[in-house]
Amino acid sequence: MITTPRLLIRKFEPQDGNALFEYLSDPGIYRFEPGEPVSLAEAQEIAIKRAHGSDFWAVVLKQDQRLVGHLYFKQTEPLDFLTWELGYIFNPAFHNKGYATESAGALVRVGFAHFGIHRVMAHCNPENTASWKVLEKIGMRKEGCFRKSVFFRTNPDGSPVWVDTLEYALLKEDVQAG
Repeated sequence: MITTPRLLIRKFEPQDGNALFEYLSDPGIYRFEPGEPVSLAEAQEIAIKRAHGSDFWAVVLKQDQRLVGHLYFKQTEPLDFLTWELGYIFNPAFHNKGYATESAGALVRVGFAHFGIHRVMAHCNPENTASWKVLEKIGMRKEGCFRKSVFFRTNPDGSPVWVDTLEYALLKEDVQAG
């Protein structure tokens, strides 16, 4: 468990399904993310799966133990490169409160200090201003824009709706120098 002034960053628990449903059922969440809104049963299954995994971290308010979002933090291939990918989704009811910045920054710092990480990277849509601002606030640098590199949706005819992707990264030496 990681503690910040306002948050606990912890392993998921099977009973987190209702809180996940609050935001993973919202179609707006998927504007910049793959996937579709989930049912309550699907959210409960996701919580159970995440409770048995290590790639997702629940972000919980200290004051009332309410789950407000989650972080994704996973080592990428090849493992010898010592690179982790960071991602996050937060309940819109808790946007603009600094929780994403506070929790993502804390997880990245712990990762560099204890996981033997060389580099942390993240991707986001250039139109997702809130997301790339979080990345910049935690010290990540924009390394490039990959033009029309991914798609999460298709047109009615089945053709891909391609979107651009920004890549941000932070090196261990950047954190040590800062």
